[in-house]
Amino acid sequence: MKNIIFFGDSLTAGHGLPAANSFPSILQQRLDNQSLPYKAYNYGASGETSAGGRQRLSAVLARHPIDLFVLALGANDGIRGIPVRETTQNLQFIIDAVRRQYPEAQLVLAGLEFPFDLGPLGGHRLAHYATEFKALFRTLADKNALPFVPFLLQGVLGNRALNLADGVHPNAAGQKILAENVWQVLGPLLQQPVAQ
Repeated sequence: MKNIIFFGDSLTAGHGLPAANSFPSILQQRLDNQSLPYKAYNYGASGETSAGGRQRLSAVLARHPIDLFVLALGANDGIRGIPVRETTQNLQFIIDAVRRQYPEAQLVLAGLEFPFDLGPLGGHRLAHYATEFKALFRTLADKNALPFVPFLLQGVLGNRALNLADGVHPNAAGQKILAENVWQVLGPLLQQPVAQ
C-alpha cells in the first residue's frame, strides 16, 4: 500500500463537513473502487497559511513514508493579502523539504485564484495582486516540473449551490467537484508505476 498525503488548509480539511465529505476521502473511495493500492491521508488544517504549513511540515513528513504528496496551500495567504513572494518562498520550501526526505515521491501542486469579486472599485492594486497570486502556482509548477491542478476550486468558487452559507467553503457537492478537479491530474499518475 502506497501513501498519498493531501497537505492543505480548510479546503482540504473539508471545513464544516463530516470527514467523509472532504475531497481526500472522496478520492479514497475512488481508489478503493478501482482497487488501486493507495491510502489517502488528509492533512488539511483550517485557517492555515503557507507559513503555517511550512512550520507543520516536518511533523507530517515524519509520520508515514510518502509516495505521493499533493500540495494545496495558499488560499489563506490570498485572503490575507500576504505578499506573493512570501507565499512562493514558503511553497518552494515545502516542495524542497518533501523532495529531500522522499526523493522518489511524486509531488502534485494545486493552483488557486484570488477568491474575491473585486467589484466595480476593485482597484488596480487588488487586480494586480490577483494576477500575481494566480500566476505564482503555475510558475512554481513549471520551475519544479510538477503535475499541476490549474485551479482547485474550478466550477465551485462563487457558486452558492456548491458552497456553505459562508460562501467560501465548498459544501458536500462542492467537495465532489474538488475531488474531480484533483483526480484529472492524480488519476493518470496513479495508473502508472511510481518512478523508481
